[in-house]
Amino acid sequence: MKHKRKHLAKKSRWYRKLHRFIAVPLVLFMFILGLSGLLLTWKNQLQFKPQIASINTTNLTLISLDKIRENAIAYAENLDLSSVINRIDYRPSKGIAKVRFESHFTELQINCFTGDIVAIENRSDTIIEMIHDGSILDFLFKNESKPIKLVYSTLTSLGLMLLSFSGFWLWKKPKQLKKLKA
Repeated sequence: MKHKRKHLAKKSRWYRKLHRFIAVPLVLFMFILGLSGLLLTWKNQLQFKPQIASINTTNLTLISLDKIRENAIAYAENLDLSSVINRIDYRPSKGIAKVRFESHFTELQINCFTGDIVAIENRSDTIIEMIHDGSILDFLFKNESKPIKLVYSTLTSLGLMLLSFSGFWLWKKPKQLKKLKA
């Protein structure tokens, strides 16, 4: 019985060391992951995402996607911003096309019937997503293959899994020790 208690106590100390060994180096990453995850959860309520402009869509003819692209590029070039488009979110039922750029966080909302720019917003939620998954550093260093994101996501994910595992045993082992003492 005494040998079993010693063995459980030794394992418990080992899990405590493992827990500390993992937690201390990753504490900042896990805090950033938790905070950015919380902000992403509340992005609509905190209005980090631009509101979609309202357009009257009755009896109008849609302009071409090329015209929307041309208008977005012209806008970006007028402000000396990169005009490389990341994506166009085309919503003809709402009368809006949302254009996002590759190297800045500007989102243009363009009227699908007239081609006019009806809203210009910065995508705060995109910045938070990039902080959350670690790709913000790849963006800043212009890494195409996203090596920092892969390392960051892998380390934090494995760290959280190991912390969950060792934390469970740190909770479980004292209960087993108490049971053996009784």
